[in-house]
Amino acid sequence: MPMRETDFTGGVPVDGYGPGFFRVAGQVHRGAVIVAGDGARAWSGLDDAAALVALARTTDVLFLGMGADIARPPAALVALLEQAGLMVEAMSTPSAARSYNVTLSEGRRVACALIPV
Repeated sequence: MPMRETDFTGGVPVDGYGPGFFRVAGQVHRGAVIVAGDGARAWSGLDDAAALVALARTTDVLFLGMGADIARPPAALVALLEQAGLMVEAMSTPSAARSYNVTLSEGRRVACALIPV
């Protein structure tokens, strides 16, 4: 079967990650990051709910990467995001990055907020 390059339809994919960093659209970002259709930006982490709520204008699904392992985000944060209209899926950071890329390639309105591994 021939391999075809993934088309992200103008979106910004997560190219890779490692200890404490992410590579997004060819650029390295250190620390936690939000990746959405308009690019990647630094994120202060779970205490920075305002940055996540702001995604509701352009995003339907938010993949929340909780680090190397699966962890529950604070219930109050999830409730706030859902009230803003975001569907939140919390998982490990590697899973969140992969899920974001796959969903982005489908042309959906998606973002991810990733805590480094």
